[in-house]
Amino acid sequence: MIISEEILDKLTAQAKESPRLRMHYDLRTQAFDADCEWRDSSQRMLNALEMGTVIPVHRHNDTSETVICIRGTVEEVFFDNQGRETETFVLRYGSPCCMVQVPRGVYHTCRCLEPGSVIFEAKDRAYDPIGTEDLL
Repeated sequence: MIISEEILDKLTAQAKESPRLRMHYDLRTQAFDADCEWRDSSQRMLNALEMGTVIPVHRHNDTSETVICIRGTVEEVFFDNQGRETETFVLRYGSPCCMVQVPRGVYHTCRCLEPGSVIFEAKDRAYDPIGTEDLL
């Protein structure tokens, strides 16, 4: 699969129309098995973000997360367990800082700093909705 400007433009248009001002595109390539579970147990996706989208501060206790900015500019923010910001990374497409690795168990969020921004996200485990104990 080629991730073309056309795909990014379409995803961005969908994000602009979404009440959450974001839209994801699943990049897993393996079909469902007989139990309707993905055979590919990773998470790989594009996430188009628009200004004003709110991604709750959360953590993943079973996996780290890779975030790469492939269009626009976003800010990845890390927090301690008391909700204090500990580190901030501005990720800009085409800049020396376009990627960050979020360590397992670290609270974080992503803020859109430029309209039409798109990030690639990857995690080791299959999607598991975040429980209230993992929201800050």
